Amino acid sequence: MNPVSIFEGASPVILGQPHGGIFIPDDIRKSLNDTGKAISDTDWHITRLYDGLIEGATIVTANFHRYVIDANRDPSGQSLYPGQNTTGLCPLTDFDGLKIYHEGAEPDPDEVEDRRKIYHGFYHAALAAQIARTRELHGVAILYDCHSIRSDIPFLFDGQLPVFNIGTNDGATCAPEIEKIVADTCHEADGFEAVVNGRFRGGWTTRHYGKPATGVHTIQMELAQRTYMDEKPPWNYRKDLAGQLRPHLAKLLQGLNDYACEMAESV
Repeated sequence: MNPVSIFEGASPVILGQPHGGIFIPDDIRKSLNDTGKAISDTDWHITRLYDGLIEGATIVTANFHRYVIDANRDPSGQSLYPGQNTTGLCPLTDFDGLKIYHEGAEPDPDEVEDRRKIYHGFYHAALAAQIARTRELHGVAILYDCHSIRSDIPFLFDGQLPVFNIGTNDGATCAPEIEKIVADTCHEADGFEAVVNGRFRGGWTTRHYGKPATGVHTIQMELAQRTYMDEKPPWNYRKDLAGQLRPHLAKLLQGLNDYACEMAESV
């Protein structure tokens, strides 16, 4: 299994998909308990949801599951949200705070480092290469990081999550015009709630690569899964629901593409 799938496009927009993969090597799977093997914290169907929404976007997808290692966490292990419940670089619990490994089978520091090199490092080497290639082509690159999560997870947040959760680390990771394009499109979507830099302000990927002064802009979208799928096993994709969501996603991605092309012309 190749850890990463890459589609190289000609658009200035890059879609990052770090949490849609479900591959877990056999040796790691054997160490997981039934909770871990359920892989309930997957960004289910994220590739299918975004498929065909924007022509020519580069797509970088992690094929490994986040329980192997989380490609959207700081490789140093530092928490993205100090003082709040979250999961780490190699998660030991699921989003409900339940242990995912058999007792005594948790990865030790050497195992974590091996996984970092084989999976986390591979994904980010690919992503960094595509960002550099895209910026070379256009003088600008917009990384849109695609995420989704169950709508109700008391361990992580209170109440039901809004549909659109936009993260720019309080505006630090992209030009204000980019945040505005996404936020305005989401706020104008009838029947869908949106918040900017709420519980999710952008993961390590967004914060690490977002350097607007260099022409690299990043923004994270965390979608509530109730908008396109069943939020319980077997986690079915709901084409009827997704059909109502996808036009709004297409509109905002096209808006980002158009803005980036205008920026490229002025570079």
